[in-house]
Amino acid sequence: MAEPDLVFFDGRCGVCQRGVRFVLARDRRARLRFAPLDGPTFARRAPRGLPDSLVVLAGGRVLVRSEAVLHILRTLGGLWRLLAALAAPVPRPWRDACYDRVARARHRIFLQACNKHCIILPEWQDRFLP
Repeated sequence: MAEPDLVFFDGRCGVCQRGVRFVLARDRRARLRFAPLDGPTFARRAPRGLPDSLVVLAGGRVLVRSEAVLHILRTLGGLWRLLAALAAPVPRPWRDACYDRVARARHRIFLQACNKHCIILPEWQDRFLP
């Protein structure tokens, strides 16, 4: 079995935490693992110089911003894969501009997140890395 993809997210961001909960609830095959951007797993595994963004390490590839979102949707399968297929033809600069717009506003619009323990149900505990 292939090693699960790693999804790095901003653990202090309410939008990111909601997104992680959304993905966990739909990733029934447990193909994704999660770790915060400011944690030791990210420092050890991710290349330097990445933007402050959602980052996915998948099969030796580093995906950021909208490419990371599309990869996650494809991984979830079903209608989420269809949504990714519909969004993929949109030029990446346009997708990334939309991603960046939400990312800039996320701390203003959404309250500061609770700590990481509020998103980790017992059955999800083994899907998180430090």
